[in-house]
Amino acid sequence: MLSKLYARWMYRWETALTTRDENRVVRPVEWGFDWLEDFIDSAGLRRQIFGTSDPASLDPHAAEAAMAAFNQATIARSEEFFSYTRPTDFQLETRLPQLFPTNVRPETLRQDAELKRLAAEGRLKPAEFLRFTSPVRTPYPENDLVNARWYPAPPEKMVGKPKQAMIVMPHWNADAFSHNALCALFNRFGISALRLSKPFHDIRRPADLERADYAVSSNIGRTIAACRQAVIDIRCCLDWLEEQGYEQFGILGTSLGSCYAFIASAHDERLRVNAFNHASKDYGDVVWTGQSTRHIRQAFEEAGMTQARLCDLWSSISPVSYATRFAALPKKVLVVYAKYDLTFLPEYSLEVIRGFTELGIDFVSKVLPCGHYTTGETPYKFIDGWYLGSFVYGAFRNMAVNPPASVERTSLELAQR
Repeated sequence: MLSKLYARWMYRWETALTTRDENRVVRPVEWGFDWLEDFIDSAGLRRQIFGTSDPASLDPHAAEAAMAAFNQATIARSEEFFSYTRPTDFQLETRLPQLFPTNVRPETLRQDAELKRLAAEGRLKPAEFLRFTSPVRTPYPENDLVNARWYPAPPEKMVGKPKQAMIVMPHWNADAFSHNALCALFNRFGISALRLSKPFHDIRRPADLERADYAVSSNIGRTIAACRQAVIDIRCCLDWLEEQGYEQFGILGTSLGSCYAFIASAHDERLRVNAFNHASKDYGDVVWTGQSTRHIRQAFEEAGMTQARLCDLWSSISPVSYATRFAALPKKVLVVYAKYDLTFLPEYSLEVIRGFTELGIDFVSKVLPCGHYTTGETPYKFIDGWYLGSFVYGAFRNMAVNPPASVERTSLELAQR
């Protein structure tokens, strides 16, 4: 009886949190082939995908078939899709941190105003940010200048062990302060951290957007391109960290960030410590069934799309497509999911866990007694922080004592980097 009351209370709370934002926009469905043309042409896939047709002239049935063909071709050539030319313009930038909110809730506006007041009074401490040009280009220059807040561990905390670093990928529509506390926690363990702004988020968000809508939307090709850019940006951050003398690396991704983190780790053997905070196997399932993406589902439903078909159209950015590749690399893995999650439904997270078990992946799982959005509320954020922090600390401690053997990188990867 108490468990049912608790579940109803949690679902009400979760629903209230996911419906507070009134600036979610239902945008028309677009195929977005223009966002993928650089890879289609460089990989010589145009005839395979479009035949002799012009993409702009395809009817909906033919366009869907072409997008499905693109996804299958991309999965088969994912190493090439997520390869890149190493940036040459890495630099550390010192500036005052800003919130870059994505909602107009009163508490958010108060926080933003307070930060601006402190900055105006000279009482806000500057922060360091890694900046470089993303190898993946979009029509938005601000998005293509990668931003990652740098949290170097105190030198005295790093004595006597390899230099270790985490890349932290927050959730969809995170403001620029989200997950910063985790980075500070890792510093206490002697682990440095780069808190990476995802494509179209905070300082990278185009000026005409209130939210990070272009990262996940009813534009199918743009959503794929955003994932590709995020994965490649992660790998570029690893290059910079190696330049700074770091030797052991991990990644923590939350929600959408966990998708990006998983695909990056499946394509880069340097990421040995992996914490996936809310996980699902299939991108399309989450968008179709999640409360926070109900406006995107509405657009697809109005266009006559189904869940199964959407999964096919986003299979190239679904973790399940790269699970075997991920399992082939030595990793330490944590999966955290929430029992009352209405955004990443628990059944999809359990499918991840079953898949990891079948593939023999070295992982542990933890379940939170809350939902997706309530993970950020007291007391659940502290429980989640304990799970994440203790796992990362323990995994890196073991790596310091027993450094993992290197995995030979492919000739294509070495040529691209």
